Parts: sequence; C-alpha cells; structure tokens
Amino acid sequence: MITKAMGLVLAAGLLPGAPATPPDGLHECASATTRCEGTIEVPLDWGNTDSERISVAFVWIPAEKAGGTVVGNMGGPLPALPFEAEIKGHLGPVLQQKNLLIMDPRGMGKSSPLRCEGVDFFQSETVAACAKTVGPRGAFFTADQASHDLDAIRRALGLGKVSYYGNSYGTMFAQAYAAYHPDSLDAMFLDSAMLIDEDGYAAWGKKIEKLHALDAACKPSKACDALPGSPSGTWTRLVERLRERPDPEVTIFQTFQMTTAEDPVIGRELVAAANAYLRGDPAPLRRLAKVFAKTSPPGHHPDPGGYLAYRCGDANAPFDRFAAKAEREEQAQRYHDRVRPMEPYRISDLTTATDIAAAEWCVNWPTPRHSPPRPPARALPDIPVMVVAGDMDVNPPAEVARSMRAFPNATVLRVPFAPHAITRHPGPVGDCARGLLRTFLTTKRVDGQRCSGENYRAVGAYPQQLSDVAPYPARILDADHRRLPGTTAHPAHTLDADHRRLSGTAAHPTRILDAGQRRVLAATIATAADAASRRNPNILYYRMTSEPGLRGGQVIFGQDISLDGARFVRDLRVSGPITLTAGGRATATLAAETGGRTHRVTLTWQPFTTEPSVSGTFDGVRF
Repeated sequence: MITKAMGLVLAAGLLPGAPATPPDGLHECASATTRCEGTIEVPLDWGNTDSERISVAFVWIPAEKAGGTVVGNMGGPLPALPFEAEIKGHLGPVLQQKNLLIMDPRGMGKSSPLRCEGVDFFQSETVAACAKTVGPRGAFFTADQASHDLDAIRRALGLGKVSYYGNSYGTMFAQAYAAYHPDSLDAMFLDSAMLIDEDGYAAWGKKIEKLHALDAACKPSKACDALPGSPSGTWTRLVERLRERPDPEVTIFQTFQMTTAEDPVIGRELVAAANAYLRGDPAPLRRLAKVFAKTSPPGHHPDPGGYLAYRCGDANAPFDRFAAKAEREEQAQRYHDRVRPMEPYRISDLTTATDIAAAEWCVNWPTPRHSPPRPPARALPDIPVMVVAGDMDVNPPAEVARSMRAFPNATVLRVPFAPHAITRHPGPVGDCARGLLRTFLTTKRVDGQRCSGENYRAVGAYPQQLSDVAPYPARILDADHRRLPGTTAHPAHTLDADHRRLSGTAAHPTRILDAGQRRVLAATIATAADAASRRNPNILYYRMTSEPGLRGGQVIFGQDISLDGARFVRDLRVSGPITLTAGGRATATLAAETGGRTHRVTLTWQPFTTEPSVSGTFDGVRF
C-alpha cells in the first residue's frame, strides 16, 4: 500500500522537531486533477523512530491553474474535514488560482481519533476515565505534533510553500506550523488569534472570562457612558444581586452567556438592562435572558479525547503540568482562591459540580511531555501575517497585538464591535472580513480596507413611562422644511388640503408640536427603534419570529416588522408596520395610543448606523 510504505520511509531518521526528508515517491493525490481524499501514516511521536504509526486524513482540492496552496482550519479544536464547504465559501474566488488542503488534526475525525465514551467535561470522573482510556499516548496529540503531520502531507503532495488560513483554534495550529516549519510558509491569515504566553503555551488556561466587551460596547455611546458606575462594575453588582436574590427569569448562567456582547442586540442593551435591573426594573434584562439557556448543558464534544489532549497539551495552566494529580488539584485551587480568574463568577454559578476540576479540566489529564505550540526560542518566519481581531472577542485586540509581536511582519487589524470568528460571520462585517482574507491570500499584502461591525450605539437609561421620556427636540423649519440655524421652535406653513405649501404664501406659525406631543413622538421613535434593532444585519443568534414588547404587546418579525400594541413604556401602545429595505432604510406607519387618544406617526430613518437621523410626521405635522 502506497501510503503505508511512505509512512515507513517518513519515520526514518527522525529528530525532535525536525521530520525526516520526504521520500522520492509522492502520494497518489499529488497527481489528482479533482478533489482527492487521502491518508498518510505518520509516527505517533515525531521524535521517536520506534513509536507506533497513526493515520492522518486530508482532503486535497487542486486548482486548474494553481499559483500556490492554502491550508485551512476552522478551529475548535474539532475535525477539520467537515468544514470543507465552509472554507471553500470563505475563500471563494481565491480557489480559482490556489489549491486547498484541509487536514483532520490527529486524534479527531478521520485521523486516528481518541475514543472515549460518556465524557462530560464538568464531571471530573469522566475526564479522568477518558485519560485512563487514552493512556500515555495522549501526550502526543498536540499542535506541535500536528504541525509535523501537515508538513508530511505537504511534502507527500510535492508542494512548495503554503499559505495558512486559521480561525480560532486554527490559529494555534497555524502558529505551531510557523514555529516548527518556518520555511514551509509564505503567508498566514489569522482570524481571532489564540494568545501565546511567554512560555510558548496558549494563554487560555489562565484567562477564563472577562467583561471587557461590555466596556467596548458602552464607551462610544454618550447615553450608555452616562450611566452610573463602570459597565464591568455594574455587571459585577448584578451577579452579586442575583446570587443573593435568585431570579427564575434571569439565572447567573444566563448572564455569563451574555457577557461577550457579540450579538448587536445584546451589545446595544446589556449595560443599560443591568442598570435598570439594579434600579428595580427587571423587564429589559429578563427580555434579553430569554434567548439563553438557563442552566449549563453537559460538557460534551464529538471527539472528547482529542479535544482534551489539545486543550491540556497546548495550553498553560494554573498548576505544574508535570506534577501528580493531587498536587495539580491543590495548586489549581490555591490559584482560584487567590486570583479568582472567573470573577465575578464562581464554579457553582456555571455547573452543578463544585470541585476545582469542573473549571480546570486538565487537572485530570496528564501532560507529561514538554509541548509548547510556539516555543519562545524558535525564530518565527519573516512572512506577511494578517490578523483580524474583534472588539467583542474573548481576547481584546490589544492583547492579540501584543502576542503577535513575536512575528516580524504581522499586522493586527482591530475590527470594531466584531465578534469571535469574524470571517465565519454571516452578516456584513463577515462579508468585509472575507474580502480582506481573499485579497490578502491573493496579493500577500495587507489591504487598505478596514472592517467594522459598529452599526449601533448602546442605549442609556430605560424609561418606564411617558413622563420618563425626554421630548423630541423642537425645530424651526423654513418654507422648504429646512431647519433654520440657531432656532428651537417649529413654525408651520400655509398648506393646502394635501399638506402642500400654497404658492405665494409666507411661512407663518399654524401648528406646533407642544412638549407633550413631542414626548409621545420620542417614545414612539424609541419603540420603533427597539423593534428594528432586532433585525440588525450583524445579528448572530437573537433571531425570533415574534417577541413580546418590552412592557406589553407583541412584535412580529416577518418580511416586515409588525407592532401590535407594543409597549416600550407602559402608557403608550404602538401598532403598525415597519419596513426595512435592502439598503438598510426603515419606514414606519404607526398608531400611537395614550391617554385615550390615537396619534398617527410616520417615520423614516437609517436604523443601523451610529448616528441615525429620523424624519416623518406626527398627526400630519412634519418634524
């Protein structure tokens, strides 16, 4: 068998970190002109010529007129081959001139998976049982060893240097490949890069959760920034309140899920909702919470053995990785007691288990081998490296930039208000990031284009009734409905029956919106904006066909948005359709009912921008 014979040759003359010279014969996929699935046999331990052989699977998709090859990995760590269609979609026209290579990481999918049954990461005994099943060989299912597998495939296909497209944990595989095979790369595009500490291991073992996304969403908004306290401080007080006085409609686990603020609906409302809750108004936060699970699901994974091997072997941890289990457990507990890395959360907030191993899974997973993915002593290649980092990702762009300084020619692009895995995002910010990806892989240059998910401003204090709403600003308009500079009142005009100004008549006051009317107008605008925000094109998971109004009524989402007595404040019912155009424009024809009166309101605005301007009519009077 060709692949088995080649695997035997590959094993000859191996040195740690330096795989052997490839054989003269190439893999059968090397001559394929269409998609080809293949496997090669490689050593379990690339530093030991006598170690067992394992099988590594890949997919090779040759381009008709290839000018290079792209390696793709979408992260996880998960099997990579199931993401073939997605990777092809992200690369798009790049594949007209670039080959595509995808490898299932060892230990996962079709690459000698590490089989374990019944593993729940939050149940420490199941992790320990999996570690026992896998045994000592689990220490070799790590990113450094996977980098050698990839290079063996590259050579077996007769390829020169390749470019790497890595997303999330795929950026860990990419950085390991750059560290161990610097001469095999010509460029890297990293989306949501994993941080590497000074010891060469991934930093996620010590950085469990942060609240920086709340600050990022709130700070640019004057209304949100004016709320009392800091966003992170407010959130900490909220968690403490819920711990003292549990709310069946808002669990602490639900708040934990919200903290990334990745979804624009969540980012827009989260800090204001927390402030409202602490002031005795639970409605805004309870509405947001409905999107999230109330309790933690089991910690399942399709390849739990492989996942644990990578997570524990590639990452640092708050304990000595070479210590015995009991000592690791004690060290981890002391670290959590001293540093409290999950603040404001506790282990018991997130799972029914209370032992330290429920948070530090690797306590029960032996890591007896030194296996840094990016060893600090290794010189990294001077190749173009482009990194996109979103404000709402777990790792802030500034920290990503610090980690990526290890590469001589790396450019980190901050993407405002963008989530984790930007190129995987289905909305406009994802389209933009995929454009950057395609341009970079084609030209090896960082394009001057910038991307942003910043198409909203976080809200401020939530009003509960009309009297809490500031009246819509008054304006004076000239005869052609242009606001006169320096004016604050609103004279009307001489109009015919169809509200057209009669020729030859001078502008003079006829109808003016008083403060009460302008207050109703402002509340109606807020009601419409609140509903429209739930169709932000960058939405990730806040997708509903209908939703109760904040304080009553119903909002129905179809081709248009329909308000049925929706109440943003208690004493105003708003009904009618809101239409969103493909260009992002919104129009609404609404009936606003309060105090026994119904007002007719028409609105036109751009809802998905940081500075929306609204125009329309209130009972026939333009504003």
